[in-house]
Amino acid sequence: MQTFSTSPRDLFGSVLRSWSLLRTLVQRELVSRYKGSLLGIVWSFLIPLVMLAIYTVVFSGIFKSRWGGEGTDSKAEFALILFAGLAVFNFFAECVSRAPSTIVSNSNLVKKVVFPLEILAWVTIASALFNTFVSLIILLIVQAIVNWSVPWTVLMFPLVMLPLVLISLGLVWFLGSLSVFIRDVGQVTGLVTTGLLFLSAVFFPASALPEKYRWLVAINPVATSVEWGRGVLIFGSLPNLTSFSVMTFVGLVVAYLGFVWFQKSRKGFADVL
Repeated sequence: MQTFSTSPRDLFGSVLRSWSLLRTLVQRELVSRYKGSLLGIVWSFLIPLVMLAIYTVVFSGIFKSRWGGEGTDSKAEFALILFAGLAVFNFFAECVSRAPSTIVSNSNLVKKVVFPLEILAWVTIASALFNTFVSLIILLIVQAIVNWSVPWTVLMFPLVMLPLVLISLGLVWFLGSLSVFIRDVGQVTGLVTTGLLFLSAVFFPASALPEKYRWLVAINPVATSVEWGRGVLIFGSLPNLTSFSVMTFVGLVVAYLGFVWFQKSRKGFADVL
């Protein structure tokens, strides 16, 4: 029976070895997403822009929401703060929600012995990062118009996203392989991401929670990434170096464990699919 490497070196080595293939698959994924639509890839820019407008009207205009002491009374600035948090959370949510179909929807590739199935998780990550990048462009343009300035800390956004990218990668490997054997995984992930949306301090600052519930946000790595992303994009603040180092280590552990699970379980894919 064929065995697959679980060496830590292969965690990223497969990407380097299959870089050309990965790039082709990502391009195909992005093109197929809007294939047949009149506006095509323009939807990637239009949807976040419309959502930003909706958040501004609903949360600032109708509910009169404010961001406490960290923000201002400006409706536009509240919308930017909210949008920044959602841009980070939506990256995670997209990865997790698409993870169960990573292998199942590519069953034709499973029986190809030479095909590196592990890079399908990277395709999911890259596709989600593209959407996050589009949202980031819109956020920065609107922020420049509203505030006439953009903090230099936005340059640190890719670095701040690193721990969440690693955690998401590990979960895509784990959930993608698990759903081959248990098809209910896709239903569960939808419920979990919905719950996490309200436990990740996206719509409110963590300080707004009652003291006895703040630990739920504190132990949630998605909430931490949302806070850091909002900090570098809006408030011009950087994460604590110690906390960032710990989160990055946790991300590496989750990514590696997900990779090991995937490599150990993939030999049974062909029998099930």
